[in-house]
Amino acid sequence: MAQPLLVADDVRKSFGRLTVLDGVSVGVNHGEVLGVVGPNGAGKSTLLNVFSGVTSADSGSLTFDGSDIRGVTAAARCRRGIGRSYQVPRPFSDMSVFENVLVASRFGAGLGEATARTVALEALDRTGLTARANSPAGGLRLLDRKRLELARALATQPRVVLLDEIAGGLTEHELPPLVTMIGGLRDSGVAVIWIEHVVHALLAVADRLVCLTYGKIVAEGEPSDVMASDAVQRSYLGADLDADL
Repeated sequence: MAQPLLVADDVRKSFGRLTVLDGVSVGVNHGEVLGVVGPNGAGKSTLLNVFSGVTSADSGSLTFDGSDIRGVTAAARCRRGIGRSYQVPRPFSDMSVFENVLVASRFGAGLGEATARTVALEALDRTGLTARANSPAGGLRLLDRKRLELARALATQPRVVLLDEIAGGLTEHELPPLVTMIGGLRDSGVAVIWIEHVVHALLAVADRLVCLTYGKIVAEGEPSDVMASDAVQRSYLGADLDADL
């Protein structure tokens, strides 16, 4: 069996007396979309922060392509192939769309100028932003801001992309193109860990699902099985799962 690409094993993280990750063990395989669901405050974004190096785990192990990355900085993890998007897009508003993506390829991936330009243009093409390349990033509508966030992650030439609620705030009409793009990443061999509250968008492309509640994984497996599990139903007791996850 192939070795998982990015793995957390018994990872724990607390902020003061608050335990946010309580012995989390999870991994994503090459070319797989792993969906992560759970109620607000479950520790989902903290898990991505630990994977990307923004936050240090208190204990447990983290490996990427078989190598220990616990002492590796966020910048170094990015250059090794761990890309990241954030829940709230914050582009460089006074720069063009292309310049935003070029910064990611030039400094995130550490590429030379000529190669960085080529990679940036490819990222724009993959996310449908080529026509907006010279537009000021600050004037983009929400869907294009989300696409830009994804384009900046892709410009770092990742082997795994960590997506934090990238579908949040989009209309039903805007979701299918985004889902198609994420499916295209998987088809190209890029692994994806996707946190999402818009469950039907996630289920359209996820190969496997985990549910995180109070810092613990309470269900893992086939998406339909996880969503139907008693553990997930209890986690969202009284909530409209499709609307609120």
